[in-house]
Amino acid sequence: MDQELSRPTWSRQLEFTLAGIGCAVGLGNVWRFPYLCYRSGGGAFLVPYLLMLVVLGLPLLYMELTLGQYMRRGPVQALANACPLLKGVGMASVAISFIMCTYYNVVITWGLYYLFSSFQAPLPWQNCNNTWNTPNCTDHANNSNIYTSTASQEFFNYKMLERTRGVEETGGMRWELFLILLLAWILIYLCIFKGVKSTGKVVYVTALLPYVILFALLINNVQLPGALDGINFFIVPDWDKLLSMEVWVNAAAQIFNSIGIGFGSLMAMSSYNSFSNNVLKDTLAISIINSFTSILAGFVIFSAFGYMSYLQGIPVSELAVDGPGLVFVVYPQAFATMPVAQLWAVLFFFMLFCLGLDSQFAMVEVMVTSLMDEFDHCLLNFFKRKEIVVLAVCSIAFPLGIPYVMQMGVYVFQLMDHYTAIVSIVFLAFFEVIATCWCYGVSRLSDNLEEMTGKRANLFFRVCWLIVAPVLITVILVFSVIQFKPARYEDYVFPPWAQGIGWVIAMASIIWIPLGAIHTMCVLPGSFTQRLKLSITPFALSTISKMPYYERGGKDSFPAIAVISSAHLPEKPPIQTNL
Repeated sequence: MDQELSRPTWSRQLEFTLAGIGCAVGLGNVWRFPYLCYRSGGGAFLVPYLLMLVVLGLPLLYMELTLGQYMRRGPVQALANACPLLKGVGMASVAISFIMCTYYNVVITWGLYYLFSSFQAPLPWQNCNNTWNTPNCTDHANNSNIYTSTASQEFFNYKMLERTRGVEETGGMRWELFLILLLAWILIYLCIFKGVKSTGKVVYVTALLPYVILFALLINNVQLPGALDGINFFIVPDWDKLLSMEVWVNAAAQIFNSIGIGFGSLMAMSSYNSFSNNVLKDTLAISIINSFTSILAGFVIFSAFGYMSYLQGIPVSELAVDGPGLVFVVYPQAFATMPVAQLWAVLFFFMLFCLGLDSQFAMVEVMVTSLMDEFDHCLLNFFKRKEIVVLAVCSIAFPLGIPYVMQMGVYVFQLMDHYTAIVSIVFLAFFEVIATCWCYGVSRLSDNLEEMTGKRANLFFRVCWLIVAPVLITVILVFSVIQFKPARYEDYVFPPWAQGIGWVIAMASIIWIPLGAIHTMCVLPGSFTQRLKLSITPFALSTISKMPYYERGGKDSFPAIAVISSAHLPEKPPIQTNL
């Protein structure tokens, strides 16, 4: 009770809404959504994307925010209370968030490097008259000659990264990137060291400024020659593409990854809400603004695509566009020929920095919140202040990011991103939905909402929680396994030993799910059948942990079982104890 009363809350509810928007809206909205649109036939992708937003994104975000706000705990304890058997899902969420925050920060590092490089005239990727350029460099992309590379490609590969030919060659340290990585972690610490009190103030800038810059870029881009061709490609559907199952799965996966279902970030931040906060209002604001940002970024990016196709004299559909290169290769190439190129480059990369910063400190906050929930007294006795705990977390994460700023760093980054963001997160979300929607129960979740807001979840959300979301997540999981392809970077295929390391990285988060289940079955009293029933009983672990051992009756006695059953499952008959 003391911990409940002392738990900090957001100074204003608007701060949580902005922090949630900042967490959901990230770099994926700027590069992954336009890239998937481009690959899936432009406007045809918008149809399944918007449908998945309604039946998958909204319900699952509503579920996470409700659970976090009601439990007033981070993902570890919230999911342990909801379904003790699957408490490992919460621990896996913390693990995957920590793993991702070590390499996600390198994207912020790259963005800062480009930002600092943009204060030059001409821009360093504007021509091929530089020491790092090769004889094959060309000022404009030419898709007819596969042996040429653009000035922006060579700046990314040979100036910023100085990359090696593969992960087998480690190369040296890129000291400029190392110092920028350190700067990025210092900025993140300053954003979150006071918890929600400092985060709530930062998001006024980092969550709102990107929209100002996006609109400025859009106004500039639509005036460029050829821009309308790119916008037509973006909004006019290629209906034949809708017959491809891959387009529908990609749309669902994009909603799923963009909002951040399974990462635990939004659940952790919602645990600092006031108990009576209107969860539905925040759900609608975060999910709708997230998708609006993706579509706005689509107009910005595709208008630039149209301009590039005009310069190169080729159709929009034949441009060379691939993944993160969209941000650090293709778009800088478009800047190089715009009027006042330096201004637009500075604005764009500062926007990327803001977008990355929001998502990054949300992932770090998951780790801090979970540690404070679980080891509050121990940590404060040792570190004295929460600010020192945050510093310790950032100090551990920083050296783990050093491999990414070596010359082989881009390969390590690609390997981590492939096996963490693609493989692990789908498994986590599947088990989170099972734990919350089926074990904890749709009826109990609706009761929690009524207790907090005075209104139960409507029929649409209850049907999505019970049937639609589990089915869609299962379909995504199955197709992710069927369509799984080993990690690669451009034409480089990772060797088998590197792929093995990738699977170890994936298992570093997934393994907590079976480990948590085994631990739960070991600590609960009773026979195997009774322990199994207790393991899917909400609050069973927290109730038993507060009972003296003699009240539990030891491992082979059963008073605790009847107490838990009668206290927390009134709608079900208690487990028989007179065996």
